[in-house]
Amino acid sequence: MTATLTHDNVAAARRVSVPRAYRFELVKLVSQWRIRLLVLACWIAPALFVAAVSQQSTLPSDTLFGRWMHATGWAGTLVMLGFAGTWALPLLTSVVAGDVFASEDRLGTWRHLLVAVRSPRRIFAAKALASLTVILLLVAGLAASSTAGGIAAVGNQPLAGLDGHLLSPADAAGKVLLAWICVLAPTLALAAIGLLGSVTLGRSPMGLLLPALVALAMQLAQMMPLPVAVRLALPSYAFIAWNGLFTSPVQLGPLLIGIVVSLLWAVTATVLAHALFLRRDFTNPTYDGSARRAVTTAGLPLAALVAVTVAVLASATGASGSGIEQDKVQRSVATAFAHLYRLQTEQLNRPAVTEAQLKATATCDKGSVKVAAEGPGNDWRCVVSWHLPGIEVTGTAIYQLDLTPDGRFMADGDGPKEVNGYFLVRTPTGDAPNPLWQFDGNVDLLATPKG
Repeated sequence: MTATLTHDNVAAARRVSVPRAYRFELVKLVSQWRIRLLVLACWIAPALFVAAVSQQSTLPSDTLFGRWMHATGWAGTLVMLGFAGTWALPLLTSVVAGDVFASEDRLGTWRHLLVAVRSPRRIFAAKALASLTVILLLVAGLAASSTAGGIAAVGNQPLAGLDGHLLSPADAAGKVLLAWICVLAPTLALAAIGLLGSVTLGRSPMGLLLPALVALAMQLAQMMPLPVAVRLALPSYAFIAWNGLFTSPVQLGPLLIGIVVSLLWAVTATVLAHALFLRRDFTNPTYDGSARRAVTTAGLPLAALVAVTVAVLASATGASGSGIEQDKVQRSVATAFAHLYRLQTEQLNRPAVTEAQLKATATCDKGSVKVAAEGPGNDWRCVVSWHLPGIEVTGTAIYQLDLTPDGRFMADGDGPKEVNGYFLVRTPTGDAPNPLWQFDGNVDLLATPKG
């Protein structure tokens, strides 16, 4: 005898507990060959990649901390973190969370699952927790493997921060761990979007691709000269904001905002997915999702969340424009130069000097005097001035800056060559380029400019 399956008689029957359903869903996930392959790759490939790149004569200097991969093993895991936030984590969340509900539609197993568990709510909780567990395992593998590869290949040496100050190995380890923990928030946001797409679009492949497509769209938005409030209102900014951990003082404002915004996205998308899942008709074996429903019940609430977040951030922080202003750039360049000048002095065995003695300042303009010195661009030009104890003549050095919309800049030395030209310096870990030749820095988009 065949009985008609409804939510009422499902709820009336004895339900399986969430922990038991969670274990069942977790076993289902890790039994898939592609999940096992991803786990294996995340725990092995980063170590091999970081170790191999660290031994190359040419480093990825266009990547944050890439130019320091010869100097310390801690740089390699930060290079991997930047790559993971851009490509790896969006793809991993797509494969895991974006398919966790859609796989039941493709296999036609919803009826059997509902008979076994007897609670749509517990099925949703079990699947969400199982996918979260696998994603956390993958992120842990990326972090542990890349760190082990860097330390094994290069060693546990101090790391130069984004303002040039040296972090001891213990400080570097703590900040690297914290940086990886911070990117869990935007990863959870993408995972929640994956759950929402998997529930809303059913067996459609768009559900599987949704987290990666959303991440790509937000990354393209971060590359545009958007107002600060709009940039911070996107969870993708939390994949960048960890940079502020490696300055002194730490740039906590953008980082904390990025984490909170990401968690808001994660909660909102999960609640929407849960509500849509409970309203679904499981007796329809041909259910194939609905593009209109995805836009009206999923896309519009998230768009409204962005609008509200932008308004709140603009009001609470007073941020306006790009957040990149002349005084901020000048202070960042002068601070980084002073720290790295001290490092260069030590490497060249010259008399020790402190940043306070140098009194470094920078004068920066953009393009020409007719162009306002604000906003991103590769036409920034800075003249750094400093004083050495006992010498009346003021030293000067010129730098060309390429400043991206997210506040990161790369300073390229333009003379005099004795100060910021290219030459090798002998260090305890081997010959390395002059630290004042090229260096990275970070402008705090929320900092208050000082006159």
